Amino acid sequence: MTQGRPLLNRRLAEFGTTIFAEMSALAVRTGAINLGQGFPDTDGPEEVREAAVRALRAGHGNQYPPGPGVPELRTAITEHQLRRYALAYDPDTEVLVTAGATEAIAASMLALLEPGDEVIALEPYYDSYAACIAMAGATRVPVTLHPEPTAGGYRLDLDELRAAVTPRTRLLLLNTPHNPTGTVLTREELAAIAALACERDLLVVTDEVYEQLVFEGEHLPLASFPGMRERTVTISSAGKTFSFTGWKVGWITASPELVTAVRSAKQFLTYVSAGPFQYAVAEALRLPDSYFDTLRADLRAKRDLLSDGLAEAGFQVYRPAGTYFVTTDIRPLDSSGDGFAFCRSLPERCGVVAVPNAVFYDHRQQGAPFVRFAFCKRKGVLEEAVTRLKRLAV
Repeated sequence: MTQGRPLLNRRLAEFGTTIFAEMSALAVRTGAINLGQGFPDTDGPEEVREAAVRALRAGHGNQYPPGPGVPELRTAITEHQLRRYALAYDPDTEVLVTAGATEAIAASMLALLEPGDEVIALEPYYDSYAACIAMAGATRVPVTLHPEPTAGGYRLDLDELRAAVTPRTRLLLLNTPHNPTGTVLTREELAAIAALACERDLLVVTDEVYEQLVFEGEHLPLASFPGMRERTVTISSAGKTFSFTGWKVGWITASPELVTAVRSAKQFLTYVSAGPFQYAVAEALRLPDSYFDTLRADLRAKRDLLSDGLAEAGFQVYRPAGTYFVTTDIRPLDSSGDGFAFCRSLPERCGVVAVPNAVFYDHRQQGAPFVRFAFCKRKGVLEEAVTRLKRLAV
């Protein structure tokens, strides 16, 4: 019946149930506070939710929206890119709306890669990167971000990045602000990456979904650097910025040629999605700067609350410059440095769920002692989590 072959495509054989599903199920089973999966526990702005309701009632998007996305959203995306980054895009030819950033990544990999191509990704990386590269039949080449305990963050070794490029390298897959480490690549680092991409004639896909969540430094789209606009696919989404992760509205901006290529793959994935929500996100992108300033200030305070509590509990803390995750080293509390075992025991020990960073590494030992906590939760939830975590210090 199966002709002696496994049912699952061999390209996906290494990918089982995601760690997020496992740890979230553990949170439900134990009644623990879930700081593992990165979703807020409150909805976003009421006016954005009401915009979705208005769209539903008016019949906007209840049937198939246009393949590239509704014109209102595509225009709002180009206005946002121009206002914030001085990047001008044509809403008709240089924007594609997707089912969240996850589909944008998948469609980009399927469209731009062929078997035998190599893709360089910064390790640790969001888990869908590896699966999407595999589905395209390409080979991932990780370049590891290194923790710097004295500086409290992670750094990219540009020499390692350059050394990873081979004649088979087709594409760089970057994420800044970076999940899970919270690293925000600097102007100097981005300039060096841009120069390398131009020198070696590489495509670049940048995942910038945390673009609004920067606490130190600044977010600079790689597409704004010399020579990069025509070779960069920039990805973002509404979920992280507006706290409506379930709507799954993402987008890419790129040259007409790159958008056409990615759309060729995307049309056979979801085709279209989230019709009424697209109209609401168009309104969300036009919110005043005060909304984004307040969002950052709120998350900065929550970052500090959780980071300080984790330090008091005995963790080595890498305070993030962006995103809403904080990475910790468990070795001051657990000399084994086994993040998987630590996370699986944590709900029983103190009623909190986290995620082991090792799942985001090809070099599992590099990530073994690191554990990620999410702080996109209500202040009271974080305060209770900190109280529970401090039991580890006893």
